[in-house]
Amino acid sequence: MPPSAPTESLGHVFRRPELLRQALTHRSFGADHNERLEFIGDSILNCAIALALYRRFPQLPEGELSRIRANLVNKDMLYRLARTLDLGGAIRLGEGELKSGGASRPSILADALEAMFGAIFLDGGFDAVDAAISRLYAGEIAGIDPTGLAKDPKTRLQEWLQGRKLAVPQYEVAAVRGESHLQTFDVVCRIPALDIAATGSGPSRRAAEQAAAAAAYARATGG
Repeated sequence: MPPSAPTESLGHVFRRPELLRQALTHRSFGADHNERLEFIGDSILNCAIALALYRRFPQLPEGELSRIRANLVNKDMLYRLARTLDLGGAIRLGEGELKSGGASRPSILADALEAMFGAIFLDGGFDAVDAAISRLYAGEIAGIDPTGLAKDPKTRLQEWLQGRKLAVPQYEVAAVRGESHLQTFDVVCRIPALDIAATGSGPSRRAAEQAAAAAAYARATGG
């Protein structure tokens, strides 16, 4: 049986512990793995966060709510939250994946957290998983300042270019550095019309693209 610390932190006690076991089982360990639970958990997370934001910010329009939700449910955020639960110490991995550092790999941790949400939903229903997600995300949601909301760099750059009838930027992975469980991505953001090629780095392709977009925007606007 996997350690109980992650589920205790989420405030849920499983009536069907086999669901927790499956949620914390990577496909490298065996056939009864967590990918189907992850599928459910992804949808449940989007719904629960949407509901939390709808209640918290009654005056915000749909576009702003969608933007905030996207930042709260992406893989980078899930990885960070999974680390706070120490999921890496609870996931069951195959020997090869374990030796290659799978317990620290962002994608594995993020997927396992979504699978846990799916397992809680099947075990206790929507109210149970909504409570668990609200507990885990309480600090993140409480820290949102609606008056200081900013568009993410990629969106800001794209809208700035479209406002000037210029083509959207092109993103290309230039390099992937480091061990498989702790990689750094280098991405180039190209704006041919402005002869700009800006590079950004991050622990995931998405994060590197955002960094590259921010650098490109600064060069394009002189900021």
